Amino acid sequence: MSASIALAQVPNNDGYLFDTRGLVAKSGFGLCWKTTRWTPAMAIAECDPELKKAEAPKPAAPAAPAKPKACNFTYSLQNDATFAFGKADLSAAGKDQLDKNVIAKLDSCASVKLMLITGHTDRIGSHGANQKLSEKRADAVKAYLAGKGAKADTVDTMGAGKTQPVPGVKCDDKLPRKKLIECLAPNRRVVVEVQGPGK
Repeated sequence: MSASIALAQVPNNDGYLFDTRGLVAKSGFGLCWKTTRWTPAMAIAECDPELKKAEAPKPAAPAAPAKPKACNFTYSLQNDATFAFGKADLSAAGKDQLDKNVIAKLDSCASVKLMLITGHTDRIGSHGANQKLSEKRADAVKAYLAGKGAKADTVDTMGAGKTQPVPGVKCDDKLPRKKLIECLAPNRRVVVEVQGPGK
């Protein structure tokens, strides 16, 4: 019998006859010559297409869009270098801290969805006076940030008065007034919270 030479090479398959070049041997009618060891599991698409359907390559899954990083941060502006005792005027040191720790970070935000500015006081003085002072401090920070071009979809200010002291700040009321004022300095602060997507 004569055999024509197949165009495809299928190495390492004992189910078919191969010529000296490693090509599948075929009959004059184009049928592949099989060995006695052939099983359907050895079928190749060229010789037995009904047994070995060529699998179409699966389309690549679309890449999931990269989730933007959040641009969420909180900064606490505190100590007497920022606000003098009993005052709501933002000092030069306080403005510098806002420039470095809030304005500079806003550049990494695609947009700002929410900016919450909360003023706080120490416990010295009446509840009403401290509430008003904390609101004025929050408003002073808001005005400064707005003047520097900080924008947000929503800007809220609020005063917490003396209701939220910094955890761990323990000052004995028996201290001399000046020492007590110094000890309570961490409570005199404004906290700026920013939420939005990153760039």
